[in-house]
Amino acid sequence: MFLKKTNGKRTVKLPDGSVMSCVDLPAPDTARWTAARKLAVVRGVAHGLIEKDAALERYGLSEAEFLEWVKGAGEGGLSGLRATLRKKRYTTLD
Repeated sequence: MFLKKTNGKRTVKLPDGSVMSCVDLPAPDTARWTAARKLAVVRGVAHGLIEKDAALERYGLSEAEFLEWVKGAGEGGLSGLRATLRKKRYTTLD
């Protein structure tokens, strides 16, 4: 088995005791963003597995979109990142 050389960390330990590695991040060509994939990117950035700027470039995200993911993850975790929940939240505000 060969490990690809990376500039950053290979693994990080999350507060719940689990270990997250670069393999747990979504593929760079991800087109369909599920709540679990969004959460993986947010956790990776928050815990130092990948730099925020590198994640934005790798996944083609805007700063605003990423901050929306961070806000959703902070408010409700995995369920806070679901698109249907966001739609309900915004339609009830009108």
